[in-house]
Amino acid sequence: MFGLIMMGLILIGYIYNIFSRRRTLHAAVPDTYRSLLQDNVRYYQQLDDADKVRFEEKVTKFLKRTTIEGVHTTVEPLDRVLVAASAIIPIFGFKDWEYFNLTNVILYPDTFDESYQYEGNRRNILGMVGSGPLNGQMALSKNALREGFSNTTDKSNTAIHEFVHLLDKSDGYVDGLPRNLIEHSYSIPWMKLVHQTIQQMMSGHTDINPYGATNEGEFFAVISEYFFERPDLLAEKHPELYAMLCKIFQQNPAANHQHPETAF
Repeated sequence: MFGLIMMGLILIGYIYNIFSRRRTLHAAVPDTYRSLLQDNVRYYQQLDDADKVRFEEKVTKFLKRTTIEGVHTTVEPLDRVLVAASAIIPIFGFKDWEYFNLTNVILYPDTFDESYQYEGNRRNILGMVGSGPLNGQMALSKNALREGFSNTTDKSNTAIHEFVHLLDKSDGYVDGLPRNLIEHSYSIPWMKLVHQTIQQMMSGHTDINPYGATNEGEFFAVISEYFFERPDLLAEKHPELYAMLCKIFQQNPAANHQHPETAF
């Protein structure tokens, strides 16, 4: 009899966990996610109807498999949608890509330091991809996340920057050469172009964020922000870089891009 009772309790617990997980997964995808995308994500706004459906499918899949939690801040539906959009934008050109190297995204109210502390005077980090014991984790400033999508005139998006680092890291190294994405024949021309541009940046003869001159990995993340935020401007001012990024990401965002100042 005791054994039957225990089996019954285990079965009840199993069923509860199934339904609990279903509720969690449902809660992870806001009911208003389509309207939040339409109101806040310019990249999504400029897709045709078929691509919007595909983008939505990727967003919901990402949200169901990735935990997003806040540290001393509330994770609102908008935050979930913006994190997911940041993840999907760089991989939208790839049919079946998933972030196998990510399990959790942690939102902090604002800047934090290298020890993930959000108090004190050394808080100057907006986003970070974890390594070592924190492998599979990403930390983001909630303010920076929202600023990346609300400011439509700059070339910056912190969350896209960090997800590009994850793409770069998928081959084991954050070195600016995403071997899983770039065809072998493009590797040498790409790195040559990277080093040439970094030299120009160090001389101050470019409009690219100087942080990109830190190393090849940071350059790739910074120029990718520019590519997705202002593709029209990158194509005009840096056509060689733009053409190479189109090949890497298998996208041509300038083809659909309308800058807010000229959009109807």
